[in-house]
Amino acid sequence: MRLFECGTLVPGCDWHTRADNDAEVVRRAVDHLRQTHGEAMIRETMVNNIKARIRDAAVEPAA
Repeated sequence: MRLFECGTLVPGCDWHTRADNDAEVVRRAVDHLRQTHGEAMIRETMVNNIKARIRDAAVEPAA
């Protein structure tokens, strides 16, 4: 599972997402940046910044 926390890119933002692969994480993050932060144009540098901040999420054991 992969994790992106928006606050690592936009200080003060608590939004985060988890997905099985980086492509889905990037898609969700770009959608979030457009809807929440008003980013009309997502440049390649922004996508690269998102990718650089994606990390493995800790897997929580099933109850």
